[in-house]
Amino acid sequence: MSPGPAEPHEEGYAAFIFDLDGVVTNTAQLHAAAWKQLFDVYLAQRTNRRGKPYRAFEEEDYRRFIDGMPRYEGVRSFLQSRKISLPYGDPADPPDRETICGLGNRKNRFFQEQLADSGVEVFETSVAFIRELRRQGVKTALVSSSKNASAVLDAAGLKGIFDVRIDGLEAERLSLAGKPRPDTFLEAARRLETPPQHSAVIEDAIAGVAAGRAGGFGLVIGIDRTGVAAAMKANGADIVVEDLAELELRPISPIQSHQTADLLPDALSCTAGICALFSKKRPAVFLDYDGTLTPIVARPELAVLSAEMRGILADLASHCHVAIVSGRDRAVVARLVGLDGLVYAGSHGFDIAGPDGLHEEHEGASTFLSALDRAEALLQAEIGDIEGVLLERKKFAIAVHYRLVARRQITRIKRAAETAAERHGLRQTTGKKVFELRPDMDWDKGKAVLWLLSALDLEAEDVVPLYIGDDDTDEDAFAALSGRGIGILVTNAARHTLAQYKLSDTQAVEQFLGSLSRKLARRG
Repeated sequence: MSPGPAEPHEEGYAAFIFDLDGVVTNTAQLHAAAWKQLFDVYLAQRTNRRGKPYRAFEEEDYRRFIDGMPRYEGVRSFLQSRKISLPYGDPADPPDRETICGLGNRKNRFFQEQLADSGVEVFETSVAFIRELRRQGVKTALVSSSKNASAVLDAAGLKGIFDVRIDGLEAERLSLAGKPRPDTFLEAARRLETPPQHSAVIEDAIAGVAAGRAGGFGLVIGIDRTGVAAAMKANGADIVVEDLAELELRPISPIQSHQTADLLPDALSCTAGICALFSKKRPAVFLDYDGTLTPIVARPELAVLSAEMRGILADLASHCHVAIVSGRDRAVVARLVGLDGLVYAGSHGFDIAGPDGLHEEHEGASTFLSALDRAEALLQAEIGDIEGVLLERKKFAIAVHYRLVARRQITRIKRAAETAAERHGLRQTTGKKVFELRPDMDWDKGKAVLWLLSALDLEAEDVVPLYIGDDDTDEDAFAALSGRGIGILVTNAARHTLAQYKLSDTQAVEQFLGSLSRKLARRG
């Protein structure tokens, strides 16, 4: 039964989605022990057969290669770390068969034996936290890679505290990719009828934290019980605690508070107050291009910057740092803007360059170039014949524009984009009449802005970053600057956002930037 549409909780989140092992129950130790039992025996047997020693299974191996992943993926991941290749086999393989599935099933047998012997220990603070959420009307879901989740919940007496459960069996039935992919979390949010940006994820595994961040969830909380706080932060955790007892519901309220844009104050009406911030502080201005500096148009090449806007940007850049942060290729957006004194961050921040030799290409992004090539070929074959579709290949992304496509073809295009992303290990995002495929990496406009603040020596307390954008991808920048800068959304729609102000259209952006430039000029 569907829990019904969820409204945002007064703290900002309508739903909380929990991992099981290590978050709600203390079965992570049982899993780790079962994995060690499996690989200690298997590696010893393989050494005896082949005469080649293998490095033994260690606690760090569980955290790095297995924790949070579906069982068979955990087997494959660990064996790859020891340069061992086995056939995948079949999920029905008996536990003594030397296949990925056979070893996985043997591990499951070991785990069930330990579960029967030891029972289930629960984290009482986590259970109390969940019960308090439910008392306040917040929806809850469980997402676990384990196919034993139902048995574990039964043994712990916790089966009734979740509105939705997506476990390993359900993920397999639906062919959902496991963590660090966000598929299972997104399915839980869908069943809770709650947008990911209004939901929080609580995880103890690095792969689970990465999945929550990749899914665009409003808050990702890591529970560090094994000394991996830094890795959790690096993989996208907003908050890291050792136990949920450290948190109360009100402090969990979003570091970034979503609200609908129609309730935001208009930045033009507040220009004097915003500009007053810069009487003693320095602004650092970050701007999206399409939909912010130029109106959204039918084809990308038609988005031409007006002479008036170019003049205002040139004036503004003479008083403060100005960066253009765009989904377009860096070289393309630099040519369209046509000003040498600005910083340009293209491909959602994967490629950055500016004055005085500033240059940064995200480490590892180039490893996705061949995947993008293959995805582009697949998309061309699958949807290239659709009238009005436009495939725009960028260095680190592929944009599939469907603004001119007949409505009946949009579902076909969406499925093709999803297939290409899944098949080639890419991340698919959406924008205004566009599906985009880009490297599946923990990098976005927000992280690019933070990198620029550091690279340009703009992290001092007398600097106020200001970001203006219109797209879903700009929400990452609004989130990154929450509590330390100003976010302005360009829209006249009632969408949810992390921005603090709004501007109705590109003309309003031009007026606002002109006022800011004149204010800074008067300051001298």
